[in-house]
Amino acid sequence: MSQLRTTLCDDFGIRYPIMQAGMGMRGLATPPELVAAVSNAGGMGFLGCSWLDAEEVRRRIRRVKELTDKPFGVNLLLPASMDNASIPDRGEMRLRIRKDHPAHARFLEDLLKTHGLEPVEAVGTAMSPDFIRAQVDAFVEEGVAAFAAGLGDPGWAVPKAHAAGIKVLGLAGTVRNAARQVEAGVDYVITQGYEAGGHTGTIANFALIPAVVEAISPKPVIAAGAIASGQAMVSALALGAVGVWIGTAFLLSEETHTPAGHQEAIIGGAAEDFVITRAYTGKTARDYRNDVIKAWEASGLKALPMPLQGVLMDDFVAAATKANRDDLTNNAAGQISGMLTRKRPASEIVMRIVEEAERSMDRLEAMRA
Repeated sequence: MSQLRTTLCDDFGIRYPIMQAGMGMRGLATPPELVAAVSNAGGMGFLGCSWLDAEEVRRRIRRVKELTDKPFGVNLLLPASMDNASIPDRGEMRLRIRKDHPAHARFLEDLLKTHGLEPVEAVGTAMSPDFIRAQVDAFVEEGVAAFAAGLGDPGWAVPKAHAAGIKVLGLAGTVRNAARQVEAGVDYVITQGYEAGGHTGTIANFALIPAVVEAISPKPVIAAGAIASGQAMVSALALGAVGVWIGTAFLLSEETHTPAGHQEAIIGGAAEDFVITRAYTGKTARDYRNDVIKAWEASGLKALPMPLQGVLMDDFVAAATKANRDDLTNNAAGQISGMLTRKRPASEIVMRIVEEAERSMDRLEAMRA
């Protein structure tokens, strides 16, 4: 039995308390092959399904089941409100931006011209409650081990998940948010430190983890943010977490579909190159500081509220993607990128973290002698 076995392992029937974060990025970051590889290696993989319609969620779940019989989960972003009346469609939101926020519309036009891109209108539903309800129904009906909820309030989805035997994990960046997740009925709270990639908060892990552990005990805590080594994992466990939620390290797995340019930026970038911005979504997110983020910073504009900023920039991302300009799309990665140097198979990433963690625990034990 591994030295790293915790109650998280017992609860899910996994060998190591390592969870691969279900990252979004247009469905590229966490394909079924990556999720299955992590689960087969003894951790637990999560499909990042935000922005994927219900049928695609079903397809990916079924594909994972073809590749592994081990537990895995689904990760979704939830909107702040589940009131359909408050969420207009993309066309209405584009009109609102042009009418009420002309400076932001001009920013998009100038950005397209600067980079020689043809305008493209992104397709798909922008955080529609009906869309997300269908996603939830899909993973409940297909059957997964866990559902991880990012942003929003998962309270409405918890009973559905629990009725199907699915455990719920809720992300939090503050003690207050963690308490709200507990009130919503989640089984685990994922404390995501400021260091993390993607949507994140303002409190670093050394302050956040122990504060949340103390505040919501006995509810178990999983730690996220700047965890890509065994040493970091042992630190998280020492601070009271029962497991770790790892994202950025798996962006360099051989199984991911992360764009090659994004991987090169992660490998070549320093910690300070991954900055907090509201440019792409309107919410604070840590991304690689590319030319789009630099232009946003220089514009002096304030981000539009979610989902308006996302609708604005989704059109730019669609144009950049069509032109194969991944250097202009958002590369959500954490500050730990400064320590990652090459691609590896997902199973090797898992086992490297495990081996480093066990050596660290042996070293600490030796210090007691």
